[in-house]
Amino acid sequence: MTLEAVLVVAAALFAVGLYGALSQQVIVMVMMGLELMINGVLLAAGGFWWFLAPAPSGQVLLLVILAAMTVEMAMGFAIATLLHRRRGTDMTDMAQELSQ
Repeated sequence: MTLEAVLVVAAALFAVGLYGALSQQVIVMVMMGLELMINGVLLAAGGFWWFLAPAPSGQVLLLVILAAMTVEMAMGFAIATLLHRRRGTDMTDMAQELSQ
């Protein structure tokens, strides 16, 4: 596997995530698109670290970032679930009062 192949896969992940985040109105689908975008960036960073400096310290840093991202997405899903239970909505347009 070459660096170019890793970067192509990372760009494809980012593009699919960008399309998913911009084209959907359901909160969970927008969050899944953001998750794909962040995974594409992490894959590109991991590929650069692996091919340019194969020390394991870079990959450990990526795992720490991935764990923090997982906790952040779990909190986002908890907020989306609470919003659905309290107000009966799962669309981004109906959740405007959260920004105030």
